[in-house]
Amino acid sequence: MLKKGKIGVLLVNLGTPDDPSRGAVYRYLKEFLLDKRVIDTSWLTRNLLVRGIIAPFRSGESGKLYQKLWTEEGSPLKVNGIKLTDGVREKLGDEYIVELAMRYQSPSIESAFNKLIEASVSKIIVFPLFPHYASASTGSVHEEVMRLASKQLVIPDLKLINSYHDDDAMCEIFAENARIHDVKSWDHILFSYHGLPVRQLVKGDNCNHCQKAENCCHTISYKNQYCYSAQCFDTTKVIAKKLGLKESDYTVCFQSRLGRAEWVKPYTSDVLKERADAGDKSLLVLCPAFVSDCLETTIEVMDEYLEEFEEMGGERLQLVESLNANPKWINRVAEMVAEHA
Repeated sequence: MLKKGKIGVLLVNLGTPDDPSRGAVYRYLKEFLLDKRVIDTSWLTRNLLVRGIIAPFRSGESGKLYQKLWTEEGSPLKVNGIKLTDGVREKLGDEYIVELAMRYQSPSIESAFNKLIEASVSKIIVFPLFPHYASASTGSVHEEVMRLASKQLVIPDLKLINSYHDDDAMCEIFAENARIHDVKSWDHILFSYHGLPVRQLVKGDNCNHCQKAENCCHTISYKNQYCYSAQCFDTTKVIAKKLGLKESDYTVCFQSRLGRAEWVKPYTSDVLKERADAGDKSLLVLCPAFVSDCLETTIEVMDEYLEEFEEMGGERLQLVESLNANPKWINRVAEMVAEHA
């Protein structure tokens, strides 16, 4: 009987600058935003925007934010990614080769993919570190892997994991992290997800469902099963149930807008004002779109949104820690990989 090779695993996150300098941030922003799945306009418009406006003008300010985020070990997203990869590798054992990759910057998907090819693995499992499917994140990872695979004369057996937004074990870890902060002691709970332009949701709709009815994303079905917004609302319901929350106890919202186009609503900044106007003084914030704390959680939520909320009369705003290198998360990723193997 033929003895098969080991199983290759690619754990892929979005990416991070190599260091917090303006030059490194410029390179990161340029590579990230020139991806046609991220800014889904024409080639010319995208290049004019990114090369002429966004990357040159935002790299300096973003560099200052990354300097605040940076630790002695480096970028938290990469540091947690390395710890997660090492833990999953140990859990899975010698029959697997586990590599960390970033969609943008280093370590690149290409370098990690080539390591697996050179090791003659019998199968490659691509595990994007995004619980929710979006063309700009998971879709881009899958496209890049398929581009690399298409260069091979013998295309390896590929398993592309799409999403795991309703994974019970993952949601339980988020719930456990929230319980540390005594959930019932806060005036209101925010589930703040990374935003997306509405047009990207509409483009991805094959069932003539998107934006056809009010609150169309609040219930997930086969018609919107791949809708990013619907998956976010579904994740929220699972975590909220575990925390014993009523619908009136929490709000789903979306952060990190870029540009003037309409993005998925409600916007987190608008919800902050609504809650302050309602008399709330304390807010607990979960960010289940991010499996690792990063610029969008540590800085955007705990610095920028906290400052906004205090200016509106709020007193406390607390971020719930992400999954990072939690041993239970390491164990669950290893389990999911094994299930797909």
